[in-house]
Amino acid sequence: MAKSNSAFMKPLTVSEDLAAVVGKGPMPRSEVVKKLWVYIKKENLQDAKNRRNINADANLKKVFGGKATVNMFEMTKLVSKHLS
Repeated sequence: MAKSNSAFMKPLTVSEDLAAVVGKGPMPRSEVVKKLWVYIKKENLQDAKNRRNINADANLKKVFGGKATVNMFEMTKLVSKHLS
């Protein structure tokens, strides 16, 4: 079990663009990713044919640097740019 003071659980500041999707921070990276998936599933943004791809809506395009579609591995890299 992870210690509560691990770097993974450290609360991070969330950018305004990302806060529009996951809510205002600060929150740990794990919580950001969890809330991001809740949003993606609620808005039905997962690609029907290739479930690893996310089809961005207007809010996610801001987070994804304007990209319309990203894969889930690229998503975490793009989201990290919105955390400090």
